[in-house]
Amino acid sequence: MCGIFGIYGHKNAAELSYLGLFALQHRGQESAGIVSSDGLNIYDRVRMGLVSEIFNGKKLAKLKGHMSSGHVRYSTKGGSSLKNAQPFVLKTGKGMITIAHNGNLINTDDISKKLENNGAIFQSETDSERIVHLIARSKERDLTDSIVDALKQVEGSYSLIITTKKDMYAIRDPYGIRPLSLGNVDGAYAIASETSALDLIGANYIRDIEPGEILKISEKCVKSIKPFEAKEPHPCIFELIYFARPDSYVFGVSVSEARKNMGQELAKYDKENNKNINADFVGPVPDSGMYGAIGYSKESSIEFDLPFTRNHYIGRTFIKPQQSTRDFSVKIKLSPVKEVIKGKRIVLVEDSIVRGTTSKDKIKNLREKGAKEVHMRVYSPLLKYPCFYGLDIPTKMELIAHHYGVDEICKIINADSLVYQSIEGLLNSVPQGTKYCHACMSGEYPILRSDVKD
Repeated sequence: MCGIFGIYGHKNAAELSYLGLFALQHRGQESAGIVSSDGLNIYDRVRMGLVSEIFNGKKLAKLKGHMSSGHVRYSTKGGSSLKNAQPFVLKTGKGMITIAHNGNLINTDDISKKLENNGAIFQSETDSERIVHLIARSKERDLTDSIVDALKQVEGSYSLIITTKKDMYAIRDPYGIRPLSLGNVDGAYAIASETSALDLIGANYIRDIEPGEILKISEKCVKSIKPFEAKEPHPCIFELIYFARPDSYVFGVSVSEARKNMGQELAKYDKENNKNINADFVGPVPDSGMYGAIGYSKESSIEFDLPFTRNHYIGRTFIKPQQSTRDFSVKIKLSPVKEVIKGKRIVLVEDSIVRGTTSKDKIKNLREKGAKEVHMRVYSPLLKYPCFYGLDIPTKMELIAHHYGVDEICKIINADSLVYQSIEGLLNSVPQGTKYCHACMSGEYPILRSDVKD
């Protein structure tokens, strides 16, 4: 996942983008960047590392202007290197264009071949840069029409902030797979992947950018168009399970409440299937498992407690790009609390199990500190299929649930019992009427691709 943020019409635009990116840091920790414009020139600073490492007062002072956009990156297309960091700034025949992208295109290879055959030279490996090339090469004269022309050639998920020296565009793909929100602060417009970023800068939430919408913000007006063929929206339900902050609203849904509901549904399943546990307490795997554990505790009437203390100076383990760093991060991220654990029967609530290695380590740590029993409860269904829309699951082979059933996974992670949420229970946890994308669990893809890899 990545996080994007934009502000238009504020004298402290770069500073607000900086704060907005702080609120979105959980969505990507490899690189960060901010671009700004004063109407005449575009200024930029894009580096590897965390927001706090890249920017300070002096650096932000150089990012002049009333308009700014920013990006925090977690790589799914293209490696973790500076050449792939965003926002991209490209000089084109249509003027300077910057782009910040959250999502994944599924026809990147076809687009790249087409562009290369026409003489394109790429600075990066990302699909985001390909979009700018398509815009630059469009035969349409008007930039908005060029953007429409370009996006009609791409397939996949995208939430975008595109800027020129004078204008800003906020765009969401027709399926609405990735979130994007619109707010207002001091008369300025703000765009953010999650509402928590709007909250931090004191912006009022107005609405979500709608699926298939292009919102142009300029000095003269704010204009919305929907130029694409209408599709049934399929917002990514994994945003609610794991990626988004619990204090955010995404797709109009409170993330914390959705996770509580998921925990409650899981406890209901245990009751209905006679899987009740005579446990001493329910505890979360911090931080994303917290609200699911609260929901499970409430529904099961089992006491809530905290078996782990979290080191908040290390990032999220799932979105580390390499397995070696991911494993190391788990060891220093969570510390078992011996006094809470010793001699206890624990229901451990986790948001998901992807590769299985971290769950095994967590249970091992609990047993080493004296846990009598550890019963794992996972409030997402089995992750069995690759995701092509921005979740870092490119193939089935790395998914433990692709290779093993629940009983086998239980043995591998050394739990006393293991229960996953059903897809039905998951969908019961969120407001009805929306057809969420759960392709990584069900194999039902809203946007098909022909080159699916095993």
